[in-house]
Amino acid sequence: MTSSLAQRGRALTEQAADAAIDSACRALRLPTLRSRFADVADTAKRQQLTYRGFLAELLLAECDDRDRRRSERRIKAAGFPREKWLQDFDFDANSTVNPAMIHTLATCAWVRNGEPLCLIGDSGTGKSHLLIGLGAAAMAGHRVRYVMAAKLVNELVEAADDKQLTKTIARYGRVDLLCIDELGYMELDRRGAELLFQVLTEREEKNSVAIASNEAFSGWTKTFTDPRLCAAIIDRLTFGGNIIQTGTDSYRLARTKTQLVTQASTRD
Repeated sequence: MTSSLAQRGRALTEQAADAAIDSACRALRLPTLRSRFADVADTAKRQQLTYRGFLAELLLAECDDRDRRRSERRIKAAGFPREKWLQDFDFDANSTVNPAMIHTLATCAWVRNGEPLCLIGDSGTGKSHLLIGLGAAAMAGHRVRYVMAAKLVNELVEAADDKQLTKTIARYGRVDLLCIDELGYMELDRRGAELLFQVLTEREEKNSVAIASNEAFSGWTKTFTDPRLCAAIIDRLTFGGNIIQTGTDSYRLARTKTQLVTQASTRD
């Protein structure tokens, strides 16, 4: 076989070799290798890489690009409304949030263990940023889905009306981490609350749920008007889980006020 390869190599012109590599990459579905082999070959020649070094460079480039595309697909599948990364969170602006705890959560051990997470605090305190950031961190090895609470309940109601509820609940039950944002911003009727409870029960002690709410647990009766159902939902979301209080002072509002003062002083 080695002799055959050598003979084939001598028989091919550079142009024919390029065409053969292009065709083989298409057949083997190696898009990065196909697009970069010429540049990598030129670099390898200048740097006098060995054949093994040249092959390693090509294969590593293909692997890196596949990881990038896989990450992009996961972000799209998760449904995040915007990019928010934990490294961009301003802990100095919100000293209520413990950086050490967030860094521990970023290891995603809680997701592997199927534990819940609750982020509680007023608007502008970074709840959604942390929710999305922790969800993005979990995508390294887990299936993640982000959804607004109102949207989830509406979807469940429509699924029940269309006799697709079991299928819909199973779909939300399969992901490793379900991130529910803005829980507590609107009152849910008993039917909507019961449907949401079914999703939480489906995931209980199996897969993680992370929620962000602007209401303390004591105020959840405004969202879940049935006291017993409210207590059961809180129990599902807190048992064996993590609770992070993000505080009451909006650092977004504080930043806006600072900017306005700076602009006014500049004009003066």
